[in-house]
Amino acid sequence: MPPISLNEDNSHYFATRADQALDAQRVASWVDQYADTQVDELLLSPNSMRTSYDSAVWDPIWRHYDPDGPDDQPLLASLSPEGARRARRWIHTAWRLAQQGIDPYALWIARSRDQGISPWLSMRMNDIHNVDDEACYIHSEFWRSRPDLRRVPWKFSEWTDRAFDYGQAEVRAYHLALVRELLERYDCDGLELDWMRFGYHFRPGYEAEGAPLLTEFTAQVRELADAWQERRGHPIRLAARVPSRPQTALDLGMDASTWARRGLVDRLVITPFWATVETDMPIETWQMLLVDTQTELATGLELLVRPYPAYQGPLPNSLETVRGAAASFLQRGVERIYLFNYMDSETAMLDAANDYATMLREIGSLQTLAGKPRRHVVTYADTWAPGEPRAAALPLVCTPGGWETARVHIGPKPQHGHAQLILGLIDGVGGMTGESLRVYVNGHACAWAGPTVPPSPSPSFPTVACTIPWDALHSGYNAIQVHAAVAAQIGWVEIALR
Repeated sequence: MPPISLNEDNSHYFATRADQALDAQRVASWVDQYADTQVDELLLSPNSMRTSYDSAVWDPIWRHYDPDGPDDQPLLASLSPEGARRARRWIHTAWRLAQQGIDPYALWIARSRDQGISPWLSMRMNDIHNVDDEACYIHSEFWRSRPDLRRVPWKFSEWTDRAFDYGQAEVRAYHLALVRELLERYDCDGLELDWMRFGYHFRPGYEAEGAPLLTEFTAQVRELADAWQERRGHPIRLAARVPSRPQTALDLGMDASTWARRGLVDRLVITPFWATVETDMPIETWQMLLVDTQTELATGLELLVRPYPAYQGPLPNSLETVRGAAASFLQRGVERIYLFNYMDSETAMLDAANDYATMLREIGSLQTLAGKPRRHVVTYADTWAPGEPRAAALPLVCTPGGWETARVHIGPKPQHGHAQLILGLIDGVGGMTGESLRVYVNGHACAWAGPTVPPSPSPSFPTVACTIPWDALHSGYNAIQVHAAVAAQIGWVEIALR
């Protein structure tokens, strides 16, 4: 079966099932929707700063919660009334299951095996949701009480300033304690260290000194996993989620290629953080770094498809844009597609009610993607080391009479079909016509097709279309050259294949 890994976060299930009567059978049955799909691994995330089970070493999400108290009780007092009601759905459901003696993670692990799906755990290594509100219910007492252990204790201008500093031994020991508990408590097939929640683990300027510390931490986890696989009688694999580009990963203290060469990790998941799906990750560079190792390469698909960093507003992926990203990565030789934030409701792709199951049966294989409409959208990398120069392909700034170039990787070119180039115009649309805009793909002129409204997702500004000659299209990268007679900014570039 073609491989897809799917990550289920630590709050979604509890919040979205808060109004249901839950017993062990109903909780376990959540897994069943992934049977008979291409999902062969479920990665269950049991923690942010707190756990969603009754941990003995970290605070459970319901610590200091009064189930009979009002919505403005001390644990929730920093939230708005609506925020408190939403938070309580997660907290109360997790608490209620624990009171019933129901451990969802143990049930999901067992049910996954029953359904032929490999159960993993995914530990968030430095989750800092809502740290702009130090009193928020989601934070651990350890984090609140120890500001000296934070990454940037002298200022607060962004959430990552308040991440834990793994350069301090006490921080590493605290997180290793949860690793030990997870491996002892749960009979999983693998453990993922999710370094991309939230990706910043050392004080600025100390990342190089920190890299050996994360490598040693990973080695300790590998030793624990090896010991438990002897006791369990089956392999326990180790994975790590890291930034999409090797240099950025290293500059943030994640020496992932060393982890692979030392045999510490069985898989690397290269991924953006959150802001957008990254449709052009440097797959080939990672493959060269992993030569002569046994480490598998997976690409992480995020939920959103924003075209450039300053784009405002959410823009979730659709079935066709996910197909496009997956086809590109599979053609470039990745061994696994990994879905993050693609859950069965709320945090979900566009039209999930109709398309979620279809997506899970298609995107793990070029064979099952063949002949299906797909869209290839230019996006950007959203994670950078402190001070690292940041690059984004868009917007293209067109000066009158000048030329601008973009490129789009489309994976394998279908045997036949129709190809259209979609350009979104942030400004300059009033003077943009077939006479004022000339477009070439791989050196071949494209015919002006006029204003268009592509299906969602589509940008918040006007779009125009050009028809690409089928013979001009290449498998892999396609170079797009734009010549504008008027000034314009192009903020959306897409090749749609039908």
